[in-house]
Amino acid sequence: MNYAATLTIMVVLAFCFPISVRLAAQLGMPEGFVTTLLVALVIFSLAAYLVRWQVGRHSVLLERLAQARAQIAADPENPRAYFVRGEHLGKLLLRLDRRREAAEVIDRYSRLGGARESEIVALREALGSAERRRRRAEHREA
Repeated sequence: MNYAATLTIMVVLAFCFPISVRLAAQLGMPEGFVTTLLVALVIFSLAAYLVRWQVGRHSVLLERLAQARAQIAADPENPRAYFVRGEHLGKLLLRLDRRREAAEVIDRYSRLGGARESEIVALREALGSAERRRRRAEHREA
């Protein structure tokens, strides 16, 4: 099912809700049962849409990651190869919760001659904040 079909189903459910409740009442079904059933269908539709949205975002992120890695493999000495659509490979890896790989990429990037110091500092700060969030999460679990 594609996005248009999902949206169509949600719109149809929204318009058919009052009609379905009246029709069910005429057929002798309790209104609470029909309302509960229709609300469950709406919640299911919303959940399906959110899952599809998250999967789409994740696949775009993986595509950018692959593109950045291909750029770096093609020209490892070019600091601009570490960027895809203005986002650094290290930040992409941090968004995927791959801190070790991000640290390695940031170290390699910092050793390049044309890398900007401000970008390196920002990347290291992002890595540090990711580590702090991980430690806080571990302390909450313990």
